[in-house]
Amino acid sequence: MLAELERKVLWLAAWTIHNANHLRDEQEGIKIGGHQASSASLATILTALYFGVLRPQDRVAVKPHASPIFHAIQYLLGKQSLEKLQNFRAYKGAQSYPSRTKDTDDVDFSTGSVGLGVAQTLFSSLVQDYVRAHGWAKDRPEGRMVALVGDAEMDEGNIFEALLEGWKHGLRNTWWIVDYNRQSLDAVVREGLWQRFEAIFANFGWDVVILKYGVLLEAAFKEDGGERLRDWIDNCPNQLYSALCFQGGAAWRKRLLDDLGDQGPVTALIERRSDAELAKLMTNLAGHDLPSLLEAFEKAGSHDRPTCFIAYTIKGFGLPLAGHKDNHAGLMTPAQTETLREAMGVRPGQEWDRYEGLGVAPAALDRFVAEVPFAARKAGEPAPHIEVPARLAMPGQPGKPLSTQAGFGQILNEIGREANDFSDRIVTTSPDVTVSTNLGPWVNRRGLFALESVADLFKAERIPSTFNWDFSPKGQHLELGIAEMNLFLMLSALGLSHAIHGERLLPVGTLYDPFIYRGADALNYACYQDARFILVATPSGVTLAPEGGAHQSIGTPLIGMAQDGLAAFEPAFVDELSTILRFAFDYIQRNGDGDADERTWLRDQTGGSVYLRLSTRPIEQPGRTIDATLAREIVDGAYWLREPGPNAELVIAYQGAVAPEAIAATGLLAEDRRDIGLLAITSADRLNAGWTAAGRARERGLVHARSHVERLFEKLPAHCSLVTVIDGHPATLGWLGSVGGHRTRSLGVEHFGQTGTIADLYRHHGIDAQSIARAASALAPHQPVRHLKPAS
Repeated sequence: MLAELERKVLWLAAWTIHNANHLRDEQEGIKIGGHQASSASLATILTALYFGVLRPQDRVAVKPHASPIFHAIQYLLGKQSLEKLQNFRAYKGAQSYPSRTKDTDDVDFSTGSVGLGVAQTLFSSLVQDYVRAHGWAKDRPEGRMVALVGDAEMDEGNIFEALLEGWKHGLRNTWWIVDYNRQSLDAVVREGLWQRFEAIFANFGWDVVILKYGVLLEAAFKEDGGERLRDWIDNCPNQLYSALCFQGGAAWRKRLLDDLGDQGPVTALIERRSDAELAKLMTNLAGHDLPSLLEAFEKAGSHDRPTCFIAYTIKGFGLPLAGHKDNHAGLMTPAQTETLREAMGVRPGQEWDRYEGLGVAPAALDRFVAEVPFAARKAGEPAPHIEVPARLAMPGQPGKPLSTQAGFGQILNEIGREANDFSDRIVTTSPDVTVSTNLGPWVNRRGLFALESVADLFKAERIPSTFNWDFSPKGQHLELGIAEMNLFLMLSALGLSHAIHGERLLPVGTLYDPFIYRGADALNYACYQDARFILVATPSGVTLAPEGGAHQSIGTPLIGMAQDGLAAFEPAFVDELSTILRFAFDYIQRNGDGDADERTWLRDQTGGSVYLRLSTRPIEQPGRTIDATLAREIVDGAYWLREPGPNAELVIAYQGAVAPEAIAATGLLAEDRRDIGLLAITSADRLNAGWTAAGRARERGLVHARSHVERLFEKLPAHCSLVTVIDGHPATLGWLGSVGGHRTRSLGVEHFGQTGTIADLYRHHGIDAQSIARAASALAPHQPVRHLKPAS
């Protein structure tokens, strides 16, 4: 039965790609390469998994180019519509690469940027252990996290970073199946690569299973001369083997007889077989042999140790382009597709029929598919919403200096004091910068997570220490090594726990702001999957003055604005931070739909992740009460710290740690520039998103649409000028002049910094109070500014 389904899966995948290319030819002539050969090599493995091995609780990251095979299997299981399959790679059709958010069939982990989906399974398994260790999800059986990995995909460095983290945390219930077809996109992989894979995985504590030969070859090896044939295959270079797979039976015969002829038994072994039989024998690798795969998977299923299967395959197996080194970009011709259709016994016009061409009665196949263990998977109930307190602590005293980074640590510390579902569901993680990002007090209260308890030796030896590093299964902090890719993959896994493991977590991850770049691909991947987490990036900007340019971030505010699925904030004061953090814990749990909020034109009901850009700079805290109106404006992205008068000549708008300079500059200018305003921006991202969304709404005929920033600016006279300032790239706020057509000068940081004091670097980059005042004076030069000093 499985062999019949394997044939059908291969046909449906090949026909899906042929159909997609036919559609593209009619539209823009774009050909779809890559999928045809790559997906064919995994048809047998995926058939064995989905129709024979996987249980409802198991989760799979499918190799990106195997998406046609995956979608074909989901179609046979009744989880994918014919319409979407027929529109593969078209608008709202089945996706080129399996996607949690874009596909409607049963995608567990999105794949596409190679290596990330593989590592995601490892971190998801760690999260499953975390959830169960905390006493949750006890009514759900443990699932196995499975990744289908291309051998060339193993070049990705993030995979090896993840392996080390898995070893540290005692990884369990994880299978990685390496599609060892010995071809990359452009070439054939190096000889003996499988030995390196075997050694690497074994060193990290994985079981390694080599799946090289299928049952036909194993039987042939037992014939007279079979050991000579085995030796020849074992020593055959990858390029030669691939070339012979492409050339077929006659080429196999000539080469084998040239190399092994006149040796009696082995010659007879070869000659007993026709060209077709010889080609079938020599391509009978275990990755295309259902009995071999099922036996290996069943054996590994008897334990929970992480297991790597190195499954030998042939890229393009079953297709006429099998083995050719150019087949990644290759496509079957219409004539070749027609030949394949005839070989599969598929009648013209019946290409999409589920069971056309198979030698088993449809009713029997229906019964078999319905009884497949994986088919019993049902959509889970949405994880309950965790109630967030109406108000979080607001540390700091009016007039006293405090940084947002320190304030963040104090807020979490206060949350940690409370014993409730909200504090229990928070889980923090950091790439070896836990203390320096002010998570230390939280960890002291809540502990570090490990499957086995480990006491803090310093405490046991009575050595004084500020921090208590006890590990236990009840700990709520996952300490990671110095690898930002791992941080974002862990946040992705934690942020999908509600969907994958049925239990909602409230993940908070911290790192140094400049090193967002190091994990940007994994951050994008996490957001693409719609994972939900709070990212606290601190310290930021040239404000981290003595550290020099290597640790001073410039473009990260623009990442916050551009990254889909991520709401970015940069508060200056701790009461703003507390208000935003309270919003963030609720926002990451939202999953609504419908139209945008007509007050802000933001899609807040859909939720997402949150990025907080914080600072180590202590700033004097304001004495004020955050009422409902001010709290709403802080979350919406901006509020007037000093509201402009009716004849305002100038507005200074700032974001983040440069608040004291903006406030000081406003004071310098106030005597000589009428009705000056001071705008505190907490989120350029949300201001800009609301403004562009309101503009689109007006273009659709909703003439009343006004965004938050438009309402803030609506009373500014046309002659008013804007000066914007941020410790980051000036383009972050440079667009504000377009809202109302006001002349604008945007100040910020465009070049790498150097060591020095904050005053030195602010003056060097032109974001100190005097530079702000000079820029304002140049925009509105009606009369001299009395307190302005000449530029040095």
